[in-house]
Amino acid sequence: MIVALGEVLWDLLPSGPRAGGAPFNFAFHCHQLGHPAAIVSAVGDDDLGRDLRAEVRRLGLTDEFIQTDPNHPTGTVAVTVDAAGVPTYEIVDNVAWDHVAWHPGLDALARSATAVCFGTLAQRRRRSRDTVRQFVLAAGGDSLAVCDLNLRPPFVDPAIIHDSVRLADWLKVSEAEADAVVDAFHMTIATGLTPGGPQFWQRLLPTALPPDGVFVVTRGEHGCIVGTRQEVAELGGHSVAVADTVGAGDSFTAALLTQHLEGKSLAEAARFANAYAAVVASKPGGTPRVDRAQVERLL
Repeated sequence: MIVALGEVLWDLLPSGPRAGGAPFNFAFHCHQLGHPAAIVSAVGDDDLGRDLRAEVRRLGLTDEFIQTDPNHPTGTVAVTVDAAGVPTYEIVDNVAWDHVAWHPGLDALARSATAVCFGTLAQRRRRSRDTVRQFVLAAGGDSLAVCDLNLRPPFVDPAIIHDSVRLADWLKVSEAEADAVVDAFHMTIATGLTPGGPQFWQRLLPTALPPDGVFVVTRGEHGCIVGTRQEVAELGGHSVAVADTVGAGDSFTAALLTQHLEGKSLAEAARFANAYAAVVASKPGGTPRVDRAQVERLL
C-alpha cells in the first residue's frame, strides 16, 4: 500500500469544484497507475465533508483513513488560473486536515506501507505535524519515505522544511523551491554554483538525505533533474497545450514512484513521469483520467 499523508480538500477551480490537495492528487494517480493507495487526512462534519468522502470513493480510493473532525470545517482552496495555466491558491487555514489525530489503526497502516509521501503544508499546525512524523517513523526502514515539499506561501517554515527533508529517503521539489531549501539548511552557495542546478542538489545530498537518497527537481515543460550521490541525469520535458498545471507535480511524483516500485531505473521512471505529468497538465484539474496510451505516445 502506498500512503499519502496530509490535505484532502475541495479545489474551487474556475471550471467548478474538484477533490484535491497534493497528497490526495498523488494517491489518486498512484491508484490510477495500478498501485493500491490511501490518503490519511480529515474532513469536517459538514456537507462539504460528506460530499468529499463520496467523491474520494467515486474516484476509486478508500475513505477509511479520512477522519471526521467535528470542530473544524472541510478544507477548501480558491484556485485561479492565468493565461499560461499556472494556478494561484488561496488556502483556508485551520480546517479539518490541520487536525489529523493519531490512532492505533494508523500504526497498522504504517507497518503495511511500501511507500509514504508527505509534504510541508499539512504540517502547518501542530496536531497534523505530529501525526505525519509519527506515521513516517512508524513505517520504518522497510517503507520508502518521499518528501514532496509542495510549498504554498504564506505557509512556508524553514524549520519544517528542514525536519521533513531529514525524515525522507527521496526529496522532490520544483525548481522554484531551491531557495527555500538553501534557507532551511543554511547553505552557503559556492561561486558559480546555481541554486537548483544538478551540482547544487548533489552538494545538498550528504547534508539532507541518507546515503542511498534520491533527489528530484521538476522543471515543467523543461523536464526534470534526478540524481543520487553517484550520478545525476537531466531529462527533457514535453511541450503540450496546457489546461492548467494543478496537480501536475503530484502526478509526476506518483508516476516516478510507481515506476520505481515496478523495477524501472531512476532515469526510465523519470522519463515516464515527465510524459505522464504533461498529459495531466493538458487536462483541467488535479485528478483527470489518463489513458496510458496517451503517455506512451510521448515516450
